[in-house]
Amino acid sequence: MNPVLSWALPLALFMLVLAMACALLRLLKGPTAQDRILALDCMYLNGMLAMLVLGLIYGSSHYFEAALLIALFGFVGSTAMAKFLLRGEVIE
Repeated sequence: MNPVLSWALPLALFMLVLAMACALLRLLKGPTAQDRILALDCMYLNGMLAMLVLGLIYGSSHYFEAALLIALFGFVGSTAMAKFLLRGEVIE
């Protein structure tokens, strides 16, 4: 592994975990439902990126597949929550 990557990847993972902690704080504290949905959206994106960084660290393709699933389910969940806030129902 490249010497720069040997210290940059753990640092990136730490920063992503720190960003997830900040988003969790906003999720629990958020004054409105829109803030909470945005925090949840930020959390799934940071989780997906953390999985990609772990895939680079361990050199396994399973992490990339998991990150793809997180992105797919996170997008569907965010869309459903936004539609629920907009119209009051998810399925018409």
